[in-house]
Amino acid sequence: MSTQDEEVEPLTDDLRHDEAPETADAVDEADPGDDTESEAAATPGILTEQMLEALLFVAEKPLSRREIGLLAGVDRETVDNAIGDLEMTLADRGIRLVVSGERVELATAHEAGALIAKYVGADSVRLSPASLETLAIVAYRQPITKAGIERIRGVDSDYTVRALLHRRLIAEQGRSETPGRPILYGTGFEFLERFALTSIDELPVLDLDVAARLVDGPEGAGDGASAAAGDALAELASAAAAGEVASPPDAEGA
Repeated sequence: MSTQDEEVEPLTDDLRHDEAPETADAVDEADPGDDTESEAAATPGILTEQMLEALLFVAEKPLSRREIGLLAGVDRETVDNAIGDLEMTLADRGIRLVVSGERVELATAHEAGALIAKYVGADSVRLSPASLETLAIVAYRQPITKAGIERIRGVDSDYTVRALLHRRLIAEQGRSETPGRPILYGTGFEFLERFALTSIDELPVLDLDVAARLVDGPEGAGDGASAAAGDALAELASAAAAGEVASPPDAEGA
């Protein structure tokens, strides 16, 4: 008996040690989070035009294409196709699809701007010439630093930049890779909504001479150009406040 016991005990220990790693591996493989991710990746999702519209309707903020793809479990091409289809469907509706880079959201049509403004008591865009010039530089040259804005205008623009940030007409868009890593500024959804645009591509096309001078060159080199660009934004603001339909940009001049 003692001989059998001595043979059995080592065998039992060997089995225990051999089985332990397999059990641990089994536990790891059974992790709910891993299974969920694997199942989501293996199971193709669906994103119809109607589903995208509903999602954007309930969203409290603009959604990126990546967020939409992850939520629906679909690839980038499917998301892009759904966005394109919805944009065309809403082109003549009271709700429009607004696209800003990677992000999209729903917004009211600019034709209804004056009526909606009466309902909510909102004022039309009222900006000083200095603010319009600064905003125009950011809109046409984005992303751009405050130093770049000041070189184009030839004057200190700290106050106007802060005022535009406060009104959410411009927003920080990261930092430049240049020494000191200054903040980069650009426009966002608030700008598009206030100026009745569905994308930055609908900005008024500038005269070639104005566009050429609206560059980050010698100090004050683009001062007259920034004023002209500001005038273009002012006209756009007036059209938005009146609920007029903005003319699409000239494809050849853009």
